[in-house]
Parts: sequence; structure tokens; C-alpha cells
Amino acid sequence: MARVVIGLSGGVDSSVAAYLLQQQGHEVIGLFMINWHDTTGTLEGDCPWHDDRTFAELVARRLDIPLHVVDLSEQYRARVVDYMFAEYERGRTPNPDVLCNREIKFDVFLREALKLGADYVATGHYCRKETTSAPDGTPIYRLLAGSDPNKDQSYFLCQLAQEQLRYALFPVGDLLKPEVRRIAQEQHLATAKRKDSQGICFVGKVDLPLFLQQKLAARSGAVHEILPTWPKYAHVPTRPDLPPDEWSDELLTALAEPYHYTVRDGKKIGTHNGAHFYTIGQRKGLGIGGRKESLFVLATDVHENVIYVGEGDAHPGLYRRALFIQPSEIHWVNPLRRLDAGQSARFSVRIRYRQPLQGATLLVRTQGAYLLFDEPQRGITAGQFAAWYDGDELVGSGVIDR
Repeated sequence: MARVVIGLSGGVDSSVAAYLLQQQGHEVIGLFMINWHDTTGTLEGDCPWHDDRTFAELVARRLDIPLHVVDLSEQYRARVVDYMFAEYERGRTPNPDVLCNREIKFDVFLREALKLGADYVATGHYCRKETTSAPDGTPIYRLLAGSDPNKDQSYFLCQLAQEQLRYALFPVGDLLKPEVRRIAQEQHLATAKRKDSQGICFVGKVDLPLFLQQKLAARSGAVHEILPTWPKYAHVPTRPDLPPDEWSDELLTALAEPYHYTVRDGKKIGTHNGAHFYTIGQRKGLGIGGRKESLFVLATDVHENVIYVGEGDAHPGLYRRALFIQPSEIHWVNPLRRLDAGQSARFSVRIRYRQPLQGATLLVRTQGAYLLFDEPQRGITAGQFAAWYDGDELVGSGVIDR
């Protein structure tokens, strides 16, 4: 029997995870995190942590397990929220949920759990862990997709290291969401019918511009439309009839380079309140109507405070064949699968949560890594994470540089 500290969040997934651990004979201790106090920008009707704590207490009482409460809001602000503000200010789009798992749930929270004598730390994530061995006998922990294809959350854990996975348990990873709901109802857990949380990890659903205005000032700027006939779209390099690992660095760099626009390339069609409040591929919040098709953000220029948009989701400015990751941002979840400079391999890749996996070749060079997709990808966004899979296994990930 192991002592397992579970992050009881007040949601149904962690509640059922706690029950399953108990059924497996483990000593289960609940630990509730307070990570955010400020409600600036939180949408009306979204419950702050007070409600989450109440539900966590009800579940702990029902399962007859102790529940500890720890305030990690200082670390959360420093490691996740301040990072968010800094990235948006640079014109990039961060993924706070990935950062929250790497920096908080499996780092700061893990250390708190170890203080309670934990052998393992459990969460309600829909993913799985498998233990294998390196040739020298060292344990290797493989991160696998959850069994429920509609709820697989492995992407959010794409930055975890082996030392973090060593302690991790994912009790609901083999279950489908309806099964989790059924178990919660059968065990009369207070969270059985509670809606899943949405929005930013531990902050909730927010009005993003209002939330960001805590640190980033609103500033009026111009919206310029780029037509699909923009001449430079015709000059995108074509893929040569060669294996990708024989392609030149110059070609890979050109394919991964975002489109760069100036105000002379398009016509002004409106105004906005701050380029750093928008992200590539965004459709809502532009406030410009009267079009046959929706307008989408193609690019943002935070220095000149200009947004470039295009009409229709087939606009060529939304699509690219490749992306680039800086050397320091390449992360191997499974160190046995690491590629060195000059090596390449085929993977299935996603560049955002819930995106269907895309066929791609990962090519590692001295200057960084290129992901070359079989089909052009919509809305490649700097600051987001690309995660590469081999079958069910999440092998590695990296922050998209461009």
C-alpha cells in the first residue's frame, strides 16, 4: 500500500480518481490548492476557488480521507501568470495550462505532497503512464494518451520530465468520461453532476483583454486587411521531390518563416484596442461585420500596434507547412527517443489541444528543430506548444518559436 496525495480540485475527475485509489488499497490524502485570488476579468457566473474548495471538502468527507489546503498563489503568479503577461506583451500566445502542470501541479504541488510523506502524487488527468527500462536498467516513464479519445489530456502534460512522471499516477486515464460520471453518481460524490472547469488553469473563464489589462494597457490601433491575392503568397517555396532529411536548412527556414506584412500590404478596415490582446487564427472579438465570411487574424505587430486580418478560413495567410523550435525549447518526455542534430523521425503532431494528430517529420538541426507537416497547418502560433507522438506515446514537445 502506498501513500498517495491527490490534488482534489473540486471536479468530478479528481474525485473519482481519489475513490479509485482508495479501492486499490492506497492511503489517500487530499490536497486542495489555492492558486488565484483575483477575480479581475473573470466572467460572471464562473465560480472562484471558494466553491471548488467546498466541493473538495464534500468529496473528502464522503470518502473519509483527510484534506489539506495549501496556498500556492504566489508561486502561481510568478511562474504562470507573469509568464502569460510577458508572452502576450511580446505578441506571442502562451498556453498557461501546460505551464501550470509543469511548474505548479508537478513541481510546487509535488514538493508539498512530499512533505506529507507521499509516495506518489495523483491527478484527474485523462492520460496514462507506463514504466519501461533503459538498456542500463534505469526506469523510463512513458506518457501515454488517455483511453477516451474525446478527453485525452496528455497534451497538457507535454512538458513533464522523467523525475515528475516518476511520482505521477493517473487513475482515470483508462476510463471514458461517462464511466467517470457513473462512478461518481454511484458513490454519491457531490461532484457527480458538476460541470467541467473551463478557461485558464485555476483562474477560470475570463474576458482575456480585460484580464490582460491588469498589466498590459489598452492602446488603439489599426486593423488592416490582407487579400488572398497578396503577391508573396505565390512565392512560398515548394517541397522538392526528396526525402525531408535531405532538404537544405535554407528551405526549411523559408517554409517555417511566418508571413510578414506592413500597412502598405493591405487596407485599413477598422480599429482595435491593443495588438497584444489578439492571437493568430482568432475570429471573435474583432467587431467588424458585414462580410460574407468571417475575418481571421493573420498576424499581429505589437511594436507598431497593427493587426492584419484576412477573410475566410481558407485564406492562404492562415496556413504554413512548417514551424521552428529553438534548441533550448526542445523537450524530450522520453529521453530514449531523443534526436541529435542531423537526425530526423516521423511523428504524429498536434499544435493545440483537441487538434487531430497531424503527420509530420521532425528534423533536428544545430540551430533548432523543424516540424515539417504533410499538409499545411492552420494557425501556427508562436508561444504555443507542439507535441509529437508515436502511436499513443507522447514522445516530446517544444515551444513554437515561429
